[in-house]
Amino acid sequence: MIREPVLTVKEKCMETGDHKDCLGVIMPVRDALDVINGKWKLPIIIAISRGHKRFRDIERNIPKITSKVLSKELKDLEAHKLIKRSVFDSQPVSVEYTLTPYADTLNPVIDALFVWGTQHRKTIFGSSEPQG
Repeated sequence: MIREPVLTVKEKCMETGDHKDCLGVIMPVRDALDVINGKWKLPIIIAISRGHKRFRDIERNIPKITSKVLSKELKDLEAHKLIKRSVFDSQPVSVEYTLTPYADTLNPVIDALFVWGTQHRKTIFGSSEPQG
């Protein structure tokens, strides 16, 4: 059995030069970016994946995020089925956020962004150390 070669996104778009083919590549990328857009969603996912499950723990681990923004972003991530909000009937009531199995599908994306970001930092700043 002969297997068709797997084309990269760029190759798919350039293969025929047809606008519809290019749009067929752009739209899924756009959809993905709509889900993880902004400067907070991926840091929130990363914080939760590192074991920070309660609102204040997440907030403390993401510099400069406000409570209002964190609340909104958590609701968006829950709507996209990337996190689960669990309310525990204790005194006082306790709320925890955990990643869903669906969120695990973002791991290769996060890993690729980490590698690219590290390389980009070296290219721009000459080092992978954070610039303040």
